[in-house]
Amino acid sequence: MNRQASKQLLAVLSRYLLPGLLRLLCATLKTSVNITTPLPRKGHGMILAFWHGNMLNGWMLARTLTTDRSTAAVVSLSDDGRILAEALRGLGFSLIRGSSSRGGGSVRDSMLHHLDNGGVIAITPDGPRGPRHRFKYGTLELASRHAIPLLFARIHCHRSWKLNSWDRFEIPRPFSRVDMTVEQLDLPPLHNRTDTRKCEEQLAATYATP
Repeated sequence: MNRQASKQLLAVLSRYLLPGLLRLLCATLKTSVNITTPLPRKGHGMILAFWHGNMLNGWMLARTLTTDRSTAAVVSLSDDGRILAEALRGLGFSLIRGSSSRGGGSVRDSMLHHLDNGGVIAITPDGPRGPRHRFKYGTLELASRHAIPLLFARIHCHRSWKLNSWDRFEIPRPFSRVDMTVEQLDLPPLHNRTDTRKCEEQLAATYATP
């Protein structure tokens, strides 16, 4: 099998097999979700963030909370991002490919357009390559400048496998308990990179987990 055929096969498996396996796994989990602040009304855009290492539970949370809204996922242009993009497409997400902090303003423009039309953006703010548990400039700047609600999901899985990767990627064990707390971040005005770096430090201190 040549390289192109391998990529096509992987894309098919990612779109049609992975979503089913993920749904099956999540159906076994004992999940509790605590939303500490009312979600923005339908027709008002919002950003839902969760750490890269918690993305399996995070993506399913995003679908659960936003079934009545158009939800887009921001996914990198890497090879791993291509696999993830196909799986998320199979779960019903629309896609914005790239990084909120890299690649010029095209990704941020796409995010803003989606948000202005009342959509939801689901994002892993420390992806695609870290640093682990650190918000990137693009997400914070966009939310602060345009007064967009930025919600963060704390996700704790009581029993899981953790990969030896930069993000300590977590795969929940079947039938394990997962606790999620969703809260809105109170962002200050961010006028420059100094303000943003200070905000990044404060959020890392509050939301980073071992």
